[in-house]
Formats: sequence, structure tokens, C-alpha cells
Amino acid sequence: MTMYAITGASGQLGRLVIETLLKSVPAGQIIAAVRNPAKAQDLAALGVVVREADYDRPETLPAALNGVKKLLLISSTEISGRTTQHRAVIDAARAAGVSLLAYTSMLHADTSPAQLAIEHRQTEEAIAASGLPAVILRNGWYMENHLMALPAVLEHGAFIGAAKEGRFSSATRRDYAEAAARVLKTDDHVGKIYELAADEAFTLADLAATVSKHAARTIVYNDLSEDGYARALEDAGLPAPFATLLADADVAASQGALFDDSHTLSRLIGHPTTPLDTVITTAL
Repeated sequence: MTMYAITGASGQLGRLVIETLLKSVPAGQIIAAVRNPAKAQDLAALGVVVREADYDRPETLPAALNGVKKLLLISSTEISGRTTQHRAVIDAARAAGVSLLAYTSMLHADTSPAQLAIEHRQTEEAIAASGLPAVILRNGWYMENHLMALPAVLEHGAFIGAAKEGRFSSATRRDYAEAAARVLKTDDHVGKIYELAADEAFTLADLAATVSKHAARTIVYNDLSEDGYARALEDAGLPAPFATLLADADVAASQGALFDDSHTLSRLIGHPTTPLDTVITTAL
């Protein structure tokens, strides 16, 4: 019997991976490895095994991974210090003898100029050094990232950013979750690196035009300087370090870092990625 474990399972991506796995895997073979088990009681109610797994408390990890054969390491949401957290999981996975470690990295992590890519590169290097059988899932930008500000966009009639004409191959969390579940469930993925991105790419001006079409009102895109965008994000309530990283990511996007037209994601999940029009219609 194969036991599957998903770290960060109480988060948005982790829950979607488990939801997908439950379609073909008995709940008792799925382990939700979470920092706070109290936040995963809904998963426990489905029969999923909930275990404490705190990235910052490595002593919790051996028990969390006991008996696990296939592990999805969902990258931490910490702004910095993620590499240390990830290494703790990698070490525990090696000690547990997992037969597959899948890691959610960042699109083109090996070449991306984005600051966000640094810790992903370091984690990929740590996985390679560990000798674990592994597969790297380099997820592109999440479509939901663009839509977090949708209420303010509709109120003020504008998206803001610093990406110029850079194209985003952003896909939905559900598409990425389906890819992760597929990799866990099927064979022949060890040693592979998947650049995962949507079939359809768009600029932020295209995004504004699509929202305009479906909202039946004019939405524009206002391109700012990197510093100006970071300040705007801070004014909106984001912590300064996070605002700086997001502004830097937009600049990286202007250099092509968040674009990919390989269609690897749709081939992996066996169907087209969710179209932008569908995403916007649903969000509205």
C-alpha cells in the first residue's frame, strides 16, 4: 500500500492536491502534513490522516513521514528562510526512505532573475545533493495572484504593476494541483524537471482588457516603476519585504521570467489549462 504525504496540506494548493487525490486514492492512504493539525479537521473528517509537520520544528518530521512512499513538498510561504525549512523536510524524507519527492519550485528557477527564485534554486540543489528520487514541479505564477486585488481594481478602474509588456503564463492553483497529484499517482517522473505554465499567456494590459469585457466597465493597466509599485503595495497593507519581492517579480516578468509556451502543464494533466476568460468570469 502506497502512502502519500502532502506538506502544507492545510493551505490552498495542498487542499486542492488532496481533493484531486481523493478521486482515486483511499483517504486512509493520504497524509496531510500540517503545522497545526487543528486547522485540518475538515480533512480528518474525510478520513485523511492528519499529522503534525512543522518546518521550523524538525523533530516533528520523522513521525509525520513515517511509512510515506511518495511525498509532495509544497514550498513554504515564508518570505525568507525557506531553504532551511525545506532542507529539514528533505533530510527527514531521506531518513524515511521515500521513493519519490516532488517539490513545487518556480518557473525557470535555474535562470530566473527574480529574487523569489533564489531559495527555490537552493532547494533544488539540496534535493539533488540528497540523492533522493525526485521530480521538480516548476510552477508558473498563480492566476489567483493577479486577482487578489480584484475588488480594488473594480473600485478604482485599474490594475497596477511594473511588468511593462511582459507576458505571464499564469495558471490556476487547481491546474497546478492536478499536475502534482498526477505526478504522485503515476510513474516515470524521477529525475524530471517540469516547467509548468498555462497554455495562454497575457500581459497585464491584456488582463485589464479581459476584466473590462466581463465586468462591462473600463479597466486599465497603469505601469509603475519598481519602487513605485512596491510603495503602492505597502500602502495597500502588504509588509515591505513582501511588497519588494512582488515588485521585483513584475520586473522579472518584463524580462520573460514568468512566460513559458512549452504546454508542459496541459500535457501532464491531459487537458487544456483553465482559460483566462473562464477564470475572470468565475472571479467576477
